[in-house]
Amino acid sequence: MSDSLMDKIVSLCKRRGFVFPGSEIYGGFANSYTYGPYGVTLKNNIKALWWRKFVQDRDDVVGIDGPIIIHPKVWEASGHATGFNDAMVDCKNCKKRFRADHLVEAATGQDLEGKLDEMKAVLDAQVKCPNCGKQNWTDVRNFNMMFKTQLNTTDGAAEEVAYLRPETAGAIFIEFKNVVDSSRVKIPFGIAQIGKAFRNEIVAGNFIFRLREFEQMEIEYFIRPDAEWEPIFDGWLKLQEEFARELGAKQEALRRYEHPKEKLSFYSKKTVDIEYDFPFGGFKELFGLAHRTDYDLTNHAKFSGQDLSYFDPATNERFIPHVIEPTFGLDRCILTSLLAAYNEEPTGEAGETRVVMKFPKNLAPVKVAVFPLLKNKPDLVAKAQEIHSALRKSFVCEFDDNGNVGKRYRRQDEIGTPYCITVDFDTLENGTVTVRDRDTMQQERVAIADLKDWIAKGLES
Repeated sequence: MSDSLMDKIVSLCKRRGFVFPGSEIYGGFANSYTYGPYGVTLKNNIKALWWRKFVQDRDDVVGIDGPIIIHPKVWEASGHATGFNDAMVDCKNCKKRFRADHLVEAATGQDLEGKLDEMKAVLDAQVKCPNCGKQNWTDVRNFNMMFKTQLNTTDGAAEEVAYLRPETAGAIFIEFKNVVDSSRVKIPFGIAQIGKAFRNEIVAGNFIFRLREFEQMEIEYFIRPDAEWEPIFDGWLKLQEEFARELGAKQEALRRYEHPKEKLSFYSKKTVDIEYDFPFGGFKELFGLAHRTDYDLTNHAKFSGQDLSYFDPATNERFIPHVIEPTFGLDRCILTSLLAAYNEEPTGEAGETRVVMKFPKNLAPVKVAVFPLLKNKPDLVAKAQEIHSALRKSFVCEFDDNGNVGKRYRRQDEIGTPYCITVDFDTLENGTVTVRDRDTMQQERVAIADLKDWIAKGLES
């Protein structure tokens, strides 16, 4: 893969309505994107797949939906208020801002995260500004990535500072007691959430890979402090890799990266990233998995003054659970699915190629497209519209009569539609239609009466 693939993906996403640049009529707004008609459907399909796999189909995971703005003390307890920082440096010449640790690692291969003075020394000695080529750097300093906002008060007092959440997990931990008290969960169990998070990244980019406003799918899986946690941890790793393959990723494009002990957070026993081979810079984090011990619940109990322990009726013990945290970035899932689906291949006609998005069929935004062979034949159009109306009750379905059938196939290939149905003159004679398969381009005559079951069976394959 190469950067040219990213260019093709970005172009296709805008052309076919997957992802648009944000605020484009005003000249654009950095790292802001809108999911278009097909993009939002792909996004919802991925969320539904995740929720079904990790919540609906399990007996040990329940879901919540917490608020984006929560009590500021949550972020003091979690450490985000003081420790959620990136190393920032500015070029004095062109005023461009960069992640200092990224510049140093790109130039030398050294990982100097947290060592501001050492980063500054390397920058001054070896690194030129990627934007202007000069070597005139400010000091390296920490930059807190949380977005601040103001809450108005009703008593005329000063406005209170609050934050847009930088991750969704905070709401899970502060609702732990409510979930335990109101449901029948028993250790081990998980609490899942899908929602927006916000990080004021110094350098965002690579399309939807790194955004300031993004969506997370997270689980906090609570276990006994004395549990044999390694098999549980490994089980979640396997599930994460399985989910990546369900997005369309090939196994050879995935790898595990275990954080070295010296780079682990002080409370973490183990952290492993599932990485995907992206066109920009190779393997980068897709999912994360961390054993966070009892750090979060212990700190929230301390800062809130509330008892967040768990009582195990089976052993008559009370304890603070440990937690294993699988995290998934939804926008990166979408990008991975787009990249994995993209194919250019010959059509079988001389010199012609087609672009086809071979999404897993359950993720494809549109499942079926229905065409009349000719748009100027009322009988064909009426029959095609009748079939479309019947099928759309069961599948996401499109009607298309614009241009010749070949061009309609190409449009549907580019949005990943698994099946295209053409209504022709034989349809009026014998009640059959032509069904064309996206991946093989093979065509088959199917009776109208059998269409619903035929498509349903095909989508399950």
